[in-house]
Amino acid sequence: MSRYLRPGSIDEAVGLLSTDAALRIVAGGTDVYPSLGEAAARAAFLDIVRIPGLRGITRENEAWRIGAATTWSDVVRAPLPAFFDGLKLAGREVGAIQIQNAGTLAGNVVNASPAADGTVALMALDARVEIAGSDGRRVMPLGDFVTGVRSVALKPGEIVTALLVPDRPAKSRSSFLKLGARRYLVISIAMVSAVVDLDDAGMIAEAGIAVGACSPVARRLPALEARLVGVPPAQAADVVLASDADVLSPIDDVRARAGYRRDAAITLVRRTLAACAEAAR
Repeated sequence: MSRYLRPGSIDEAVGLLSTDAALRIVAGGTDVYPSLGEAAARAAFLDIVRIPGLRGITRENEAWRIGAATTWSDVVRAPLPAFFDGLKLAGREVGAIQIQNAGTLAGNVVNASPAADGTVALMALDARVEIAGSDGRRVMPLGDFVTGVRSVALKPGEIVTALLVPDRPAKSRSSFLKLGARRYLVISIAMVSAVVDLDDAGMIAEAGIAVGACSPVARRLPALEARLVGVPPAQAADVVLASDADVLSPIDDVRARAGYRRDAAITLVRRTLAACAEAAR
């Protein structure tokens, strides 16, 4: 028979985790329960939804804090700056509205699927992960937190408490696109999120480009990001080269061949940058 615990604070949650390694952290449960199948009836769960301060979006110390229990619907409906548009677009494609109402951004990241929509959009935004454990709290870049397929840098007894997104200039724009066998409710063949900051002259001052479903973990495209600096947004798509996909390592599977994924990723990068340029007009 399963056990279901509901701690009232982060400290209590960390204490329970440190004494019972079998506990599975659950918030929305949209990934945990399907992955367990019939074993869910015998599993031990730690429900963090009711811990004060874990749900909501606040601006603190030049960053936006997205609590670990914040749902996709919370983000989509929140009045956020334009540079969050890409993340909102990702949220609208995570699954059906019922999944968006229950599923959390932190859960999407911790699940560490190569095709996690949230990870790609958050990585382009230079997001960091806030973690609590018996030794206190620590923060690390999202790119270092996700270490492989279904693998993250959480130590025993630790819990993700928030995702931190640095503030960006008012002229920042972002977008998100993914390719699948159909428009919604599908695992991606490839996905891209792009963020561009514009200077006073309207040129790109900084860019973040992340690609998902084309490697074991989402990958940034640093060479392309560097070339985009100083380029007018309307010409950004022209800067993209086929060789920018060299940092990716796509595979053949039931959804697509590796070569198709590589080509699709580059096409999506161009289209995503074009969408950012259109938003900046």
